[in-house]
Amino acid sequence: MTVEIKVPAVGESVSEVTIEQWLKQEGEAIERDKTLAVLESEKATVELPAEASGTVKKLLKKAGESAQVGEVIAIIDTEGKPTVSTTTTAAPKAESKPAPAPETKVEVKAPAAPAKSEPSPAPVSVSQPSIPTRVSAEPVDAGGEEEIVPMTRLRRTLARRLVEAQQTAAMLTTFNEVDMSAVMALRKEHGEAFLARHGVKLGFMSFFAKAAVDALKLVPEVNAEIRGDNIVYKNHYDIAVAIGGGKGLVVPVLRNAERLSFAEVEIAIGDFAKRAKENKLKPEELQGGTF
Repeated sequence: MTVEIKVPAVGESVSEVTIEQWLKQEGEAIERDKTLAVLESEKATVELPAEASGTVKKLLKKAGESAQVGEVIAIIDTEGKPTVSTTTTAAPKAESKPAPAPETKVEVKAPAAPAKSEPSPAPVSVSQPSIPTRVSAEPVDAGGEEEIVPMTRLRRTLARRLVEAQQTAAMLTTFNEVDMSAVMALRKEHGEAFLARHGVKLGFMSFFAKAAVDALKLVPEVNAEIRGDNIVYKNHYDIAVAIGGGKGLVVPVLRNAERLSFAEVEIAIGDFAKRAKENKLKPEELQGGTF
């Protein structure tokens, strides 16, 4: 029996993803729910789990190629036996390392690196953290003091949106001051006990999330959406929280925030932040926020 692995929905308005990396190759065994591939969309990088245990029969896309949401990109044979073992795949790599060609390339490039970096170290230090790379992206040597790295789909989208905002949006910044002295005093008084009891610090985000829920209850239109010719009011409060991820800003959703305690909010946000840096957020965690 074969199982088709399709590209899942990875976010609202996202119709296409890039296959960033295959973690299993054709002929290798895989267990159900284990990560088969890493996908990158315009909004986030997510892991694609296998829907069944078996052997990877066919990979229909290469790393770096694009695929549509719903498109079949791999086939798993649930009754097949592995034809590629870990030792088999590792052996060629071990043999290829001492090969003459790779050694020659390393020796040629090694003295060239200091020559480039010594006269102008600044461009290197600035460009490295600002442009994230994916596994399949190969840097292009343009000569001179520059190194051109292809942008990921996420980075291209961020760049395009920023330019569109500058060209089309009316730029306005407002500042609203709030007296947080009571919250700061409460955190100082109960911070240590809160940490000891729940294993997480009492931060500001739980207060902000709870305040947002109370405000949405007072003004339900803000928690609603227009669907066709109708306004749909939501009776639940799924608060989307902006978090800096490993490759850009992601917005995971706190489901039913009105039911969560302060500790549960802090734990959930801390978990989001940790997994965002590791690019391990699930597609469904980035969808369906009401605010």
